[in-house]
Amino acid sequence: MRLYLLAGLILHKLVWEVLKRQPGSAPRQRSTARVRIVKLVKIAILVRIAVQTAVPAVLPIHDMPEVLTILGVLLYSAGLWLTIAGRIQLGRNWSDIEAGTVQTNHEVVSTGVYGFIRHPIYTGDLALLFGLELALGSWLVLLVPLLVPIVLRKAATEERKLLTTIQGYGQYCERTNRFLPFPSRVFSRSSR
Repeated sequence: MRLYLLAGLILHKLVWEVLKRQPGSAPRQRSTARVRIVKLVKIAILVRIAVQTAVPAVLPIHDMPEVLTILGVLLYSAGLWLTIAGRIQLGRNWSDIEAGTVQTNHEVVSTGVYGFIRHPIYTGDLALLFGLELALGSWLVLLVPLLVPIVLRKAATEERKLLTTIQGYGQYCERTNRFLPFPSRVFSRSSR
């Protein structure tokens, strides 16, 4: 199981690295101190998670029912699939999270997973992390929900930029939910 979790993390990273180097993808932005710090934090988190899959349990939940481990693997797998599908479907319309920029050639992507939710990458990454910690039987699973307010704020900020930059984004927001494919006041409301 740990090998599967690690392989999924590697696949996730490979997809990002390959796709951001494709012709027509967003140009690399000049790094500011803030962008460099965010990148370092992301790398540190990724390394910590990768190491966690290879070492004995970190803050283990003792006597955890096997069903929770299975649920964790399923949630991790769904999150991994959703994240990778979202990134592939977004194509050249993707921008690095650190830069937070909208390019003039960006367009609304409203097919595939984007036909159901506006932020499948954020949703998938949260599910992936929660599922990974649950599958590993780690009390660190309790820290993942602390990321939700950060993701909510980041998504709202992105949407404000997209509403003023990309034609048709407002109509897209009216047709889709932010994070979940079904109505939810807290996680899906439009930024209007």
